[in-house]
Amino acid sequence: MIEIPGIDPTMIANNLKPDRMTHPGEIILDEIEYLKISQKAFAERIGVSRSLVNQVLKGKRAVTTEFALLTEAAIDLPADMLLRMQERYDRWKVEQEPSFMERLKKVRKFAAAL
Repeated sequence: MIEIPGIDPTMIANNLKPDRMTHPGEIILDEIEYLKISQKAFAERIGVSRSLVNQVLKGKRAVTTEFALLTEAAIDLPADMLLRMQERYDRWKVEQEPSFMERLKKVRKFAAAL
């Protein structure tokens, strides 16, 4: 956390946290819509079920390494980018859980005391 005397740390740009993170499925959905490919056709193209594609595009399932590589091959969205987005999304989701953040705080206190 960056601290500047007299300035609220939550108002410093480098300390801002998004209130919503983009699931990589949203990016894939935007791309297949731009390319005018139906979800069914996309699922057939990458060899997975239509329901799996739909769940990923709606953010209900994670983009796996396999799914990312198939997507990259099919529509040229970089797999590494999709996987980094998924990791950031997963972390953001966990950080939204107050009970986990409290647990994390306790672990950090314990580690600091060592």
